[in-house]
Amino acid sequence: MSDDIWRRRDNTDSNDSSGYGTDFGSDFGTVQFADDPTAEPVLSFGDAETGNLPHWTEPATGELPSTEDDTDVWGTFQEPSEPTRRPDHITIGTDPTDERRRASRDVTADFGIDPSRDITGGVPRGRAPQVRRSGPRGTGGSTGRDMPTAVTTGLILLAVFLGAIMWRPAAVMLIVVAVVALAAVEFFSKVTEKGYRPATFAGILTCVAAPIAAYWIGDASLPLVFAFGFLATSIGFIGSSSVHSGPMPNVAITNMAMTWIGLLGSFAALILRYSVNGGLAHAGTDTLFMIVIGVIANDVGGLFIGASIGKTPLREWISPNKTIEGAIGGAIATLVAVIVFGSQNGTWNSMGEWIALTIVIAIMAPMGDLVESMFKRNLDVKDFGTIIAGHGGVLDRFDGFFFVLPAVYYLMLVLSPWA
Repeated sequence: MSDDIWRRRDNTDSNDSSGYGTDFGSDFGTVQFADDPTAEPVLSFGDAETGNLPHWTEPATGELPSTEDDTDVWGTFQEPSEPTRRPDHITIGTDPTDERRRASRDVTADFGIDPSRDITGGVPRGRAPQVRRSGPRGTGGSTGRDMPTAVTTGLILLAVFLGAIMWRPAAVMLIVVAVVALAAVEFFSKVTEKGYRPATFAGILTCVAAPIAAYWIGDASLPLVFAFGFLATSIGFIGSSSVHSGPMPNVAITNMAMTWIGLLGSFAALILRYSVNGGLAHAGTDTLFMIVIGVIANDVGGLFIGASIGKTPLREWISPNKTIEGAIGGAIATLVAVIVFGSQNGTWNSMGEWIALTIVIAIMAPMGDLVESMFKRNLDVKDFGTIIAGHGGVLDRFDGFFFVLPAVYYLMLVLSPWA
């Protein structure tokens, strides 16, 4: 259809120069086409900047109107923006979203040690701790120990313990206090070396006071001892110059030592108390003797069986050398030792009591060993000390005892083997 159809006019209209456009009646009115004569000026958008627009029938030139403003509006959207960067670390006590926050400080800087060491683990930042394939008394593979020296030292310690039992309970109590005190000193020395700043004096004093109070008064004294220990530890940090002294982690690790060494070690004094104030001349010393024999047998049996056929680690990330096969071998050795020495014992003298005692020792002794190895792995140390030749420190030698003592104490209360 051509435009002529829509431009059709009658003759009278075509000669009428007074009007313009095509009249479509009342529906659309008059429409002006490009070739219709008109007296109206041509609509123009011309100005000083853009000029006249071309007619719509002319072909497109592809040119854009020029302007004096050369700003590249879209260029800002094409440029790569700087990514939002999160802070490398967040310091507790500050707001990471506050631009005016105070500059964070490294807590270890106040301790006067290498700031590259982490206060929570002692491992240099950015480097994973090396996995050692030999534990302090691993139950598989090489133990890394001087076995002749370890055996000789163990026999000497056993002889001293037997001599104290044969003499009097008070002599055994002196050994208990010495073990607890030396273990506490080793622990606080090692964690201080690794960046912590515990309340050493209050911690050691509490660890030593706990077994003494338990032997003298009984278990009713322990809550008071540890309440005073906590108060002394926490109040001591109030005198620090700032929060950068690390009151929370240092109070926590101090109380950890008091619980692990002081509280658990005090159960040896509670057991000995039965030979002094319980009206049972040998119940306490007999029970402690059975604990020592059972734990030693568990260590020796686990060592040789694990080294021979051990393949399945109990917890590989803690100690790859402690195996399930070694734990089973230790349990069997414990049962044999308990039966042999129990038959000569005046307190634990029935098969049911021997089996119950064996189960407790076979479970709790390896558990205590694993816990101590876990803490050493966290601190990235081989031993807590070197005072006992061939065994490391006191805490390394008596770690299993700390878990066995409370378990056997309550087993003794339940079974009453002296009845």
